Amino acid sequence: TTALGPVCVATAAKTADRWDVEVIDENNYKRYGPRTGEGLTDHRTLQKMRPADVVGLYGGLTSTVPRLYEIAKEYKAMGVTTVAGGQHFAGDNIAEALSSGVDIVVIGEGEEVIKELLALIAAGGDKSAVPGIAFLKDGNVVVTSARAPITDFDSAPLPDFSLVRYAKIKVYPINWVRGCGMNCEFCTVKGKPRPATPERVFRQITDLVEKHHARRFFLVDDLFGQFRSEAISLCKLLAEYQDAVGIRLEITVQIRLDKAKDTELLTAMRRAGIATVCIGFESPIEEQLKAMEKHLRPEDMVALARIYSKAGFFVHGMFIFGYPLAPGVEFRMPLDEQVKRFKKFIKQARLDTVQVLLPVPFAGTELTERLRKENRLFPLDVIGWEYYDGNFPVFEPDQPNTPEQLHVAGKKIMGRFYSFKYMFDVGFRTLLFPYMVFYLHNIRKGWQKWHKPWWNSVIRFGGWVTIRRWTNEFKKGGFLNKLKLAEQRIRSG
Repeated sequence: TTALGPVCVATAAKTADRWDVEVIDENNYKRYGPRTGEGLTDHRTLQKMRPADVVGLYGGLTSTVPRLYEIAKEYKAMGVTTVAGGQHFAGDNIAEALSSGVDIVVIGEGEEVIKELLALIAAGGDKSAVPGIAFLKDGNVVVTSARAPITDFDSAPLPDFSLVRYAKIKVYPINWVRGCGMNCEFCTVKGKPRPATPERVFRQITDLVEKHHARRFFLVDDLFGQFRSEAISLCKLLAEYQDAVGIRLEITVQIRLDKAKDTELLTAMRRAGIATVCIGFESPIEEQLKAMEKHLRPEDMVALARIYSKAGFFVHGMFIFGYPLAPGVEFRMPLDEQVKRFKKFIKQARLDTVQVLLPVPFAGTELTERLRKENRLFPLDVIGWEYYDGNFPVFEPDQPNTPEQLHVAGKKIMGRFYSFKYMFDVGFRTLLFPYMVFYLHNIRKGWQKWHKPWWNSVIRFGGWVTIRRWTNEFKKGGFLNKLKLAEQRIRSG
């Protein structure tokens, strides 16, 4: 897939006078795109091929920010105006960006800002007149007035994925609701939820089906179904459309665990082509759930997860291992016991796929502020932003655990779930398919009974390959030496 934010901003920029627009996604950069000798995107050649006056850079993933700064400096050296936006740019990170090759930082949503900025750049106006940005003036950071959140989504153009160059998109991201009222301590998505209409979401999907022959979609919202009646209306529109044109869509959504109790919603989702639900379980340990301000008991989570599975969904479980507890909370469970709890829960909940990451203190979150006050964040000049992807410990964990132990423990859970042995299972189940069809005397029923366990085995073998790559990168990067230095710096004050 590709990130949705840059496509939305580029689509808005395309509506501005005299500007031609394209999107380069380095994470989805396929054939024909020029590359450097190191295999990276060759931006100097791109600039020669199609000279840019303004380059926008997306800081939605903190771990990609070092690369963002490299690109910003490269374009700035070529005389190009650089603009950056995304969730990473909050607090002190704004000043850091403005000293790292970025000319203008967009704070918050970018669709309206980019149109005003491009008009200003073309006319040579005063940047301070544009709300929602930051820039340097006489060596000082200037932050303009805050911009009101966007609420009128229906009048905006649909995201134009034809602007993405050199990419092959298999899963198309879709947005419905911005903001989230759950207020989790670790999450960057905040604010009152602001939905578009179901009809706009429906148009996004059908537009991509008809223009790009898209069949697979990921709804990026954190809480599908939070607007219940509208969600059911969207599902009905999608079901009727697929019946009318004779195709089947495959849609993935992120959803709250407690929506399993809503039978009508689940039935509508299945009919609409929603095949996979991604659920943030976070932890099966009650004390950690309380620290995250999650209000569910582990035993209830198991029961609800099974309902999704029984209803026919692929269930993807997302977890945070080693969450730091607030001062004064008494909790002393050995890491080995925590690993056992995670493994037991995953098995009991019958999850199809899992993602177990370490906590990441992202910019602007309450978790980051708490860890900073406790002097637990590792210095950025040692453990840089590139390690802020959930695979590496980036702060001092709760005593008596060490960062090294935390890193190994998290990998134990994933290593048990994703294994090389599933390669043999894939082969066995592939051979089993004709037998299933023969036994059930029905191709469709045979497929339904065979496909899910076969696909689970494919994913679990693929996950093993990915974990192996992570492990090799971990060893090559000299992270353990950096970790020792960071710990020394923390302890020395």
